[in-house]
Amino acid sequence: MTSESQAERELCGLVNGLAQQIADHVRDRAATLGLTAPQATALREMTGPMTMRDLAERMSCEPSNATFVVDRLEKQRLIERRAHPTDRRAKRLVLTPEGADLRERLLDLLSRDSPLAGLTKGQQDTLRDLLEQAITRP
Repeated sequence: MTSESQAERELCGLVNGLAQQIADHVRDRAATLGLTAPQATALREMTGPMTMRDLAERMSCEPSNATFVVDRLEKQRLIERRAHPTDRRAKRLVLTPEGADLRERLLDLLSRDSPLAGLTKGQQDTLRDLLEQAITRP
């Protein structure tokens, strides 16, 4: 095994380890609010009104999976489906006031003891830039 392939394998292991720590962190914090990890991810990604397709993309899942999650959030009265202002075939997802409050509580919990909390802002920015570069590489 070349040192280059060994370094790449090690890096992949570290990225996977970090991803698992983040997933565990989200799942633990979500549970304290009575949410599943996918529900917490959906609420975290609801930065404003958006379509189901937009939310699915932000959640890195298929629209059908996002629909299942949104259906549950809608039953909990955390998200509403509303008519899209320019596309009558589409619906926009909007947080209810209760959903917005719960999202703020979730974001606060997620920021506590985050797996990335040990990094400075500059280190987090560098990590983000490097990951974006790796992901968008042709």
